[in-house]
Amino acid sequence: MQRLVQKVRRQRTRLIGAAAAMTLAATTATGLAATPSAQAAATAITASVSVDAGRVSARIPATGVGMNVAVYDGTMNHPAVPGLLRSAGVGAVRYPGGGYADGYHWQTHTVEGGYVAPNTEFDTFMGTVRATGAQPVITANYGSGTPDEAAAWVRYANLTKNYGVKYWEIGNEVYGNGLYGATWETDHHSSKTATTYATQLLQYASAMKAVDPTVRIGAVLTTPGAWPDGITGPGDPADWNHTVLSIAGPAIDFVVVHHYPIGTSQADLLGKPQAEIPGMAATLRSLIAQYTGAHAPDVGIAVTEANANAYKNTSPNGLFAPDEYLTWMENGAFTLDWWNLHNGTDCSKVTTVEGATDYDDGGILSSGASCEPPLNTPFPPYYGVQMITKLGSPGDSLVQARSSMPLLSAHAVRRTGGDLDVMLINKDPANAATVTLSYSGFTPATATPTVHSYLKNATSIGSAAQGSSARQTVPAYSITVVQLHPAR
Repeated sequence: MQRLVQKVRRQRTRLIGAAAAMTLAATTATGLAATPSAQAAATAITASVSVDAGRVSARIPATGVGMNVAVYDGTMNHPAVPGLLRSAGVGAVRYPGGGYADGYHWQTHTVEGGYVAPNTEFDTFMGTVRATGAQPVITANYGSGTPDEAAAWVRYANLTKNYGVKYWEIGNEVYGNGLYGATWETDHHSSKTATTYATQLLQYASAMKAVDPTVRIGAVLTTPGAWPDGITGPGDPADWNHTVLSIAGPAIDFVVVHHYPIGTSQADLLGKPQAEIPGMAATLRSLIAQYTGAHAPDVGIAVTEANANAYKNTSPNGLFAPDEYLTWMENGAFTLDWWNLHNGTDCSKVTTVEGATDYDDGGILSSGASCEPPLNTPFPPYYGVQMITKLGSPGDSLVQARSSMPLLSAHAVRRTGGDLDVMLINKDPANAATVTLSYSGFTPATATPTVHSYLKNATSIGSAAQGSSARQTVPAYSITVVQLHPAR
């Protein structure tokens, strides 16, 4: 029930307050409280990281860093938003907003049983997406819509307006329609089975591709290992994923899952990307290979919602965010869309975590609620995501990086120009980490590298020339990106 309560609150929260916008420049003007070396604890833990610059796991997709927006958010198209999203490297924006999508009728801009804020219609959204330089990810209404309604949206978006909307997922978390006993998702079909969803999915794909054959269609799956994965619902021959893909597999272009790990502690949460994502991705790849036929290599994985279920506006989530994005990308996802741009909060739930205020707000930017900072103030996950821009850009290669200890995550990118960048995430809240780095397939220059750091509870990212290619000190609860040039 905890998962359902959180889900309902995420989908139904109405943003409150209308405080003046705070631009990124204003938020970063406060600077860092101290340099990384000044914050390093007297007692340091030691770790080693080995980077194989020749072992490519994936290339950073243009849509890799994604964001959710919701039509109940009257500030989703605020003038400051495109700049904030660009600065964070956001390349995909999902609309119209989680469970709202299965009640949303785009032509009338209404949601069955829900609130729609002014200035959130599709064309206004597309203005923000274009100003950001991102691609839209659209969730077509399965729960109360029809294939014809979805096809009309494709026609308007891509033929009438020439928006070139490529990615269309059919429904949101449809398995929450009552088939397994939980009813957070709108679904007016007389049958709630996976068989019905898959059969309807074929009709959606056919109608939408008849309008624009270039669109890519996504099928909603249950997240491997999470409820209700593996459960066979009444009226189906197998569990949700096997049933849906056995029927619709040949007609889809990507599969959709969501990832909201529930950590029993800060340390447990911060271990979830490495503990869960590789196995989830491997299971999805196996299902794709089993059911999608000859085009299996072209079928993508989209994580269209992700966030932590605790510590949302504090350092733990700031560390979790880049680890979550990068680990999914390393395991083949072409997008991860963070929930949410602005989400809102219940001010009675404000707590303190690691010396900072946690508003229990799933937004990456403040909604400006009465208990929160001004509208658009970045929370720690924003800076964590922004650190990815220091590591690499779309088209660069994610290469293998291995850490000797679980409390230190490592990711590495080989830039198209030949440079190598390494991200080090210290998950120890009390101790700095002294890290020894080694490389294969790359010989670093001897010059002191440029190092970008996001420190615990900071409100900006700092940069300095420090350490060496072979040794770095990473402060407690911080993210460091070491940028290295090759030896000449």
